[in-house]
Amino acid sequence: MFNRKTKNTIDSLIGATTRIEGDLHFKGGLRIDGHICGNVIADVNGSSMLVISEQAVVDGEVRAAHVVVNGVINGPVFSTELLELQPKARISGDVHYKTLEMLSGALVSGKLTHDVLQEPALLMLAASNA
Repeated sequence: MFNRKTKNTIDSLIGATTRIEGDLHFKGGLRIDGHICGNVIADVNGSSMLVISEQAVVDGEVRAAHVVVNGVINGPVFSTELLELQPKARISGDVHYKTLEMLSGALVSGKLTHDVLQEPALLMLAASNA
């Protein structure tokens, strides 16, 4: 029914006792168990998966294609594909998503915005220029 891409794997792990101050840029898959004071941003040119575990805290903006949250995010979230909010997810900030899966217990303190890509219009424009 849904065309979920399950080929994303976790390439990197930030452990529970790790604290990073500054922006974090990544490609592929990343799991955060620690504390990030800065933005967490995936490369826009490839598929990406970000897992914010139950004990993780991110103080900053989060941007990735597939985002799974079961921890705390203090900042805006941008998911270009799928956003999964698990029962212990706590987000203080606006959330932008294409597809949302929110389980009972998850909490969002901010606006939820469904972002729909303008693909049909872009394809029509490209076809008319050919």
